[in-house]
Amino acid sequence: MVDNGHRITVTQQQLAALGEGAIAYVREMDVADLRGKFPGMPELEAGTKLWALFGANGQPILLADGPEAALAGAFQNDLKPVSLH
Repeated sequence: MVDNGHRITVTQQQLAALGEGAIAYVREMDVADLRGKFPGMPELEAGTKLWALFGANGQPILLADGPEAALAGAFQNDLKPVSLH
């Protein structure tokens, strides 16, 4: 990143911390993709789609069966939700 001709270096940790505690992202995911993010998840039928809410740093917060419930979870945690496609 360059600011007024000066190069600014941002570490991966600093980048991951941007929006922490303020922003969360909502994403529809296949159950197979969610197993690594939510290890305690019960067995579900292959091909099942769920909506996941993650903190800005990628930390999983909750799973929902629809986008409205995932968004409600963001608001309940005082987070501004954004959507990833």
